[in-house]
This record gives sequence, C-alpha cells and structure tokens, in this order.
Amino acid sequence: MAAEEHHEEVYAPDQLKPGNRKRAQKGAIISAVILLLFFWGNQQGNTEKVWLVLLAVGLIVVIAGDAVLRKIGLRPNDQ
Repeated sequence: MAAEEHHEEVYAPDQLKPGNRKRAQKGAIISAVILLLFFWGNQQGNTEKVWLVLLAVGLIVVIAGDAVLRKIGLRPNDQ
C-alpha cells in the first residue's frame, strides 16, 4: 500500500509580490477609452456597440469598486 503524497505549490519569491495598483488602474482606464474609441467603427449593427460599452463600463466599475473597498478598509492599501 503506497503512502499518500502531499504536494505543495512552489512559488518564487517574486510571484508573491504585489503588483503596481496605480499602473493597473491607468491601464484599465486607457483600455476603456480605447474600447470606446472603437465605437466609431465600420460595424453595421448595434451588437458590437453594446459589447464595447459594457466592457468599458465593466472596467470602470472594477476600478471604482476597488477604490471603495480600499477606502472602507476591506482591501489592504499596501501599494
């Protein structure tokens, strides 16, 4: 009968470092603006426009939600 082996994930120290929050926020805002710039394209229907607006608004909502959670103390403000 073989003994059960337990494997733990191995992480490099740099994998556990937090990312740059300000850079990520700027990237999300720039991405949302670029998505909205696609609004004036050569699409025929409104389906593409709906998706572009929903994705851009979704990015902004995530940024705003993160800011609110940090302000009320539910997320660490370590970065």
